[in-house]
Amino acid sequence: MSQSPIRWGIIAPGRIAHKFADGLSQLPDAILQAVASSNADRAQAFADQFGFAKTYTSYEDLLQDPEIDIVYIASPHPFHHQQALLCLDHGKHVLCEKPMAINYAQSAEVIEKAREKGLFFMEALWTRFLPIMQEVKKWVFEERIGEIQWLRADFGFRATFDAQNRKYNPELAGGTLLDIGIYPLNMAYLFFQEDPQETQSTASLGSTGVDEQSAITLKYSSGAIAELGASFRVESPKELHIMGSKGQIRVPLFWRSSEASLEIYGDKTETLYRPYASFGLQCQATYVMESLRQGRTEEPLMPWSESLRIMKKMDELRMNWGVRYPGE
Repeated sequence: MSQSPIRWGIIAPGRIAHKFADGLSQLPDAILQAVASSNADRAQAFADQFGFAKTYTSYEDLLQDPEIDIVYIASPHPFHHQQALLCLDHGKHVLCEKPMAINYAQSAEVIEKAREKGLFFMEALWTRFLPIMQEVKKWVFEERIGEIQWLRADFGFRATFDAQNRKYNPELAGGTLLDIGIYPLNMAYLFFQEDPQETQSTASLGSTGVDEQSAITLKYSSGAIAELGASFRVESPKELHIMGSKGQIRVPLFWRSSEASLEIYGDKTETLYRPYASFGLQCQATYVMESLRQGRTEEPLMPWSESLRIMKKMDELRMNWGVRYPGE
């Protein structure tokens, strides 16, 4: 891969931005150019911690900086839609934290804007880019476990209830599905590579009206089934388990894993380790930067069509549960 440097700007230096910036600092071809926050002290502290060259207290000022190639949007997801459009309108390539918007209509508008402007855009579903997930993909698509029959993936943790917190507040597009349920759903779309023929689901809505836990079953044309779950109420194993006609794959803590095991039925189990530095968010940045160097507007591992398919399914699920956000 070419090593021509890519200059990064970051909008909203919160928790996930800290992890992403730490990842970028591991990459010699990533230049930490600028960060923007409405709080000047916060922006400066972030810049000092990670070595960013500039700080801004206005997103528009950052976007007018000609020395920035691409912007990472790290704000909470209710703001992604308008901020992505703002970045694209200023001629900046965009990596947007997941989910890229709160619904399909917003997502389609962002992608149409990227297409119109001829700019790169990607939703940051970073799990796809982890080294171990690339190995798991090879196992699956080389049919080491035969044809997939059953996939299970879950993501649950015990969250402290606060009606004003973004996890529970419908005004901030709260609920498990957009926050963490997107991870298991992402695995189903990655490994089946088709839309399900049948969908069954249920969710437990809390006092604020958002989904506090959910269970989703997807059935595919082959008869294979995916079982997916998300919860703010319990600690779940957070495991990906892919079972096929010849064997099975287990990935512990799948959304950030560096380990996977392959069992061929009647044979020994093989375990692979693919450790990474920092929190691993630099893995997706490496792919993004190469896409920019190649002049692509989409990253093949996370194309626009995939983001739209996943978002469309999340809209369908929420509508069935009765979870609607203000303005929908």
